Amino acid sequence: MPLRDALKVAQGKGLDLVEVAPNANPPVCRIMDYGKYKYEQSKKEREARKKQKVINVKEVKLRPSIEEHDFQVKLRNAIRFLKHGDKVKVTIMFRGREISHAELGKELCDRLAEEVKDLASVERPPKVEGRNMVMILMPKQE
Repeated sequence: MPLRDALKVAQGKGLDLVEVAPNANPPVCRIMDYGKYKYEQSKKEREARKKQKVINVKEVKLRPSIEEHDFQVKLRNAIRFLKHGDKVKVTIMFRGREISHAELGKELCDRLAEEVKDLASVERPPKVEGRNMVMILMPKQE
């Protein structure tokens, strides 16, 4: 239908001519109340935003010479973060010449990953970045 005719029909009904699919050939238009259409679109958008889950990245910092109890405390924190659905960034901080023993940091990361293997999977394996070693754990989807 030509544009002029469509506009006449829309004005006759007291409604608006709204272009729904501009990329189609020919473009698709609909006769409707534009204010109501915009309201419905914003309502759908709000509903979609409500259903989204925001994933935060929480960080657990360790040292290569960490004691057992301190390790257990950090492990409990990591488990809590994972149960809340957040990713966990495990950072091993090296000081001075400790960086020459990066294998200790890797063992620590592997041990932590092994402890939480039923809750999380390793998204990024341990990797040295400057004076730190970083590993990222991602919660498993139920």
